[in-house]
Amino acid sequence: MGRAAGSRPLAGLGWFGIVRIGLVQAAIGALVMMATTVLNRLMVVEFGLAAAIPAGLVAWHYAVQLGRPIWGHGSDRGQSRTLWIIAGIAVLAGGMLLATQATLMMDEAGPVPFVLAVLAYTIIGAGVGAAGTSALALLASSVAPQRRAPAAAVTWIMMIAGIVASAFTVGALIEPFTPARLMLVAWGLAGVAIALAIAATFRLERGHHVFAETAKAEAAPDFREAIREILAEPAARRFTIFIFVSMMAYNMQDLILEPFAGQVFGMAPGESTQLGGMLNAGGLLGMIVAGIGGSAFRARMPSDLRVWIVGGCLGSAVGLAGLATAALVGPGWPLVANVFALGFCNGLFTVAAIGAMMGLAGAGERTREGVRMGVWGASQAIAFGFAGLLGAAGRDIALFILGDIGRAYQIVFALEGGLFVLAAILALRVAGTSSRNTSRAAGAAPPNDREMFA
Repeated sequence: MGRAAGSRPLAGLGWFGIVRIGLVQAAIGALVMMATTVLNRLMVVEFGLAAAIPAGLVAWHYAVQLGRPIWGHGSDRGQSRTLWIIAGIAVLAGGMLLATQATLMMDEAGPVPFVLAVLAYTIIGAGVGAAGTSALALLASSVAPQRRAPAAAVTWIMMIAGIVASAFTVGALIEPFTPARLMLVAWGLAGVAIALAIAATFRLERGHHVFAETAKAEAAPDFREAIREILAEPAARRFTIFIFVSMMAYNMQDLILEPFAGQVFGMAPGESTQLGGMLNAGGLLGMIVAGIGGSAFRARMPSDLRVWIVGGCLGSAVGLAGLATAALVGPGWPLVANVFALGFCNGLFTVAAIGAMMGLAGAGERTREGVRMGVWGASQAIAFGFAGLLGAAGRDIALFILGDIGRAYQIVFALEGGLFVLAAILALRVAGTSSRNTSRAAGAAPPNDREMFA
């Protein structure tokens, strides 16, 4: 992809190119699903480990992603983001396979399985960070301003679709469950994901030029200078805080939902994996609804994105109140419908938040898409890791104190609901970024950061 503007007209990625980046996101989501849901459930339910152990591993893979700004900066300075994407996917797939093997060894005595698991989740974190940051940076730098928000929605929806498809497929293929069957399915998933990423990125960057602010021909600064630039922007700092709180709320139940289904509702591994698929299926529908609604009313409602974010956060809090009730009621509760509704509300706020992030990534006088995406990706990674660990450890501590598995889960779900309410309050301070981007696309002067996040 050409990095200099010169006098040539800028030509960004069309919708087919955007969908191809979405396929990369789908491959990432499918691989991560195995490590964070299927293997997590096996460790807790089948092998009887404390929930904090898989939560700690997942938190560690997020901690590794604190390197996202560095990988994003390397992508900014390099000649091809495609190489970063494919290499990241390959590393992620290898880490997922090693994590699967380590999990299946955890019924053995000794530290070897746990050492292998730590190594595997380190590799997974590096792969996700390199591939994901580069894919989003490519999207931000190669798409016309007026397409950034809907392009973000498309790619995020496709990532969730990849998680949903892999969850239902893996859940069906591993039944009846055997270690050999799980390993075979993991190898198949890795092969499909790598092939999909290679096909999706083939010649994707060729012939496209970066848009608008990134069309300045100046060379990227060194990493420290780029970080200082971004953190000096009030808008970037404020958005980073919002990302942290909202993503913490979004992810706290992620590592305990499947164990919850197994321990309180008696679901088998394949059934609980498919329940996780229902959560993401609801999220997929919510994203589509928010994307369509936001596009239809954006021109007339400047605060439209904020409305979707706040509504989705409050709806998610209600869904978690339902799960807290389910923890006491047990099998008589409509768990599948509750989980689907929670996912739907998650999807409503996620698309709007990602649309705002894409708009801000292209803002400012000296845009650094890779580093910006890396900073927000690092904030998300910290939130995801801390939330997952807090949810699982909170469940273990509550179980130790109360001696009641249902009440232990109830406390965690209630805490997560409270975080969603806090995220909604913070969102009330966030202006509708995408509506201002639309004005920019129509020829208005580009807004500064204070205007977008006043």
